[in-house]
Amino acid sequence: MKRFHKWALSFLVLCSTTLAAHSPVEAATVLQVGSQTGDVWDLQYRLQSIGYDVGKLDGIYGSQTRQAVIRFQEDYGLNVDGIAGSTTIGILKKYSVNATEMDLLARLVYSEARGESYTGQVAVAAVVMNRLQSSEFPKTIRDVIFQAGAFTATDDGQFWLTPDSTAYLAAQDAVRGWDPSGNALYYFNPITATSKWIWTRPQIKQIGHHIFTK
Repeated sequence: MKRFHKWALSFLVLCSTTLAAHSPVEAATVLQVGSQTGDVWDLQYRLQSIGYDVGKLDGIYGSQTRQAVIRFQEDYGLNVDGIAGSTTIGILKKYSVNATEMDLLARLVYSEARGESYTGQVAVAAVVMNRLQSSEFPKTIRDVIFQAGAFTATDDGQFWLTPDSTAYLAAQDAVRGWDPSGNALYYFNPITATSKWIWTRPQIKQIGHHIFTK
């Protein structure tokens, strides 16, 4: 975790100043060396969010961005050409987040688990990432988080509290693949839970005040 700390703090500043200025990459867009658009910025952000070094997030598709795309294509079994076409972007969007989604995930972590250990906070974020890969849930982070009745914090308004740097770090680690929850799809606090149904879910483990379940 420590190796991400310096990067994540600078990332928070960047996120706050650029969040509203860049739109998500569209699946039909073809990005390659020489492209200079907000879509390139989003591509760079997504690659960086899952651990690929793109250098400066500047919206310019240069050699370093191309090398990051090549490494991503190699790692995910794609055609390796250094060009971000519809297939590469589609797979990238499945396993990464954009700036808005990272902010939403950090807000959920902070509002649902700010009193938990760092591992417990990552586990909460990991549940969201696990739901994205499940056919039982919506296919975007926004829709997973705001699904009716899914999370207490979205119902009682705490979701809109300003997250701290730890919440962003936890969200980032979950996006990069750390899953302390053991592939859980749900979690609950056994002291405050009022749902009888949640107790019927197969339990995986308890981290802090939360029990994580299938």
